[in-house]
Amino acid sequence: MKIADRAEISPFYVMEVMKAAADRERVQGNVLHLEVGQPSTPAPQTVIAAAHRALDDHRLGYTDAAGIVQLRARIAHFYRQRYQVEVDPHQVVLTMGASGGFALAFLAAFDVGDRVAVTEPGYPCYRNVLEAFGVEVVGIPVDASSRYVPMPYQLDAAGDLDGLVIASPANPTGTMLTTDEMERTVRFCRNWGVRLVADEIYHGITYERAAPTALKYTHDAVVLQSFSKYFSMTGWRLGWMVVPEDLVRPVERLAQNLFISPPTIAQIAAIAAFDGTEELEANVTRYRTNRDILAATLRKVGLPFAPPDGAFYLYVDVGSITNDSPALCAAWLDELGIACTPGIDFDPVRGRQFVRLSYSESTEDITEAARRIEGWMTARR
Repeated sequence: MKIADRAEISPFYVMEVMKAAADRERVQGNVLHLEVGQPSTPAPQTVIAAAHRALDDHRLGYTDAAGIVQLRARIAHFYRQRYQVEVDPHQVVLTMGASGGFALAFLAAFDVGDRVAVTEPGYPCYRNVLEAFGVEVVGIPVDASSRYVPMPYQLDAAGDLDGLVIASPANPTGTMLTTDEMERTVRFCRNWGVRLVADEIYHGITYERAAPTALKYTHDAVVLQSFSKYFSMTGWRLGWMVVPEDLVRPVERLAQNLFISPPTIAQIAAIAAFDGTEELEANVTRYRTNRDILAATLRKVGLPFAPPDGAFYLYVDVGSITNDSPALCAAWLDELGIACTPGIDFDPVRGRQFVRLSYSESTEDITEAARRIEGWMTARR
C-alpha cells in the first residue's frame, strides 16, 4: 500500500536520544538528562490548584477552537503588562502546544512551493514540518560571528521569500535578537512582503536583558508562545499564537478541523499561571546558576559555545574532538551516563561538529554532568 512522501519526514533526533536514554536508564540507571528541552520543575502551585478545582467544578468539554475567552483576555493583559503592547484578545489563539501553533501558522500563511527561510542551526521541527507541507525551506547559515543572528546581507541573498521564521531566544543556541536587530528584521519583512513567524516561547527565560517581542514593531507577524518553558507546563500541551487580523479566521477554521480545541483543563488552569511568578522566577534563577556552572567547565576544557542570552541550552562546538556528533553523544551516554543532542538535529550541514546541552535539570545534576565531562576531556589529553 502507498505511503505518503511526507511520511518520510526527518526524525526529531532529540526524541530518538530520549528513547536511547530511557533504555539505558532502565538497564543501568544513573542517566543525567541534558538532551531534553523542558523544565524539570512542575507547574506552579497556582496552576495545580486551579486544575484540581476544574476537575471538581467543570464539565471539561470542548471549548471554542481558539480557546476560552478568559485565558485569551489574560494573555492580552500579559502583553500590555510585560511589553506595553496592546493585543486584541480576538487575535489570540490557544493551541495544542507551540507545536500545534506552528502547524496552524504554516498552513495558514504558506502554500505548497512557497519559499520560507529558517536559520541553521535552528529548531528542527520548523524545517521538517514546512517540508512535510510542501514548502521549500531556505536555510540561512548563521554562526558565532553574528551571535547566530541572521545578517541583512544573508536575508538579501536568500532571494524571493514568502516567509521567515526567527526564534529569540533561540533553540539550540540560547542567543537572542537585540531591539535593533528585531526592528531591522521586521523592516526587511515589511519592505519585501515576507510573512514573519516569530518563535518567542523562551521569553521570560532571559538573563542579562529582556527579549523584545516582534509585536512591538509589527502587526503583520505571527507570534508563537507557549506555557511549556517559562511557565513550566510542558506536558499540559498548551501554547498560544498572536495572529494578524487577516489570519484570524483562516487559523480558526484550520484549528476547528485539525484539533477541535486545545486541552480544556490546561486552558482553565493556565489562567492561574500568571499568578505563579515567584516560583517561575526562582526557576530562572536556577537556570542562570546552571548555565554558569556548565559554561565555566566548558571554557576550562576548551569547548566553545554560543553566548547564552536566554533559554536553557548551550550549543557547543566539539569540532576539536570529533566530526561525528551523533557518535560523541552515543559515547557520552554509554560511558558517562550523560544524554545530549547531536547538532545534526539543528543543522544538517554543519551539525556534526556540535552538540546541544540543556541545563534545565537540577543544579546537582548539572554540576555532576560538568564534573563527568571535565573528567572525560582530561582523560583524552
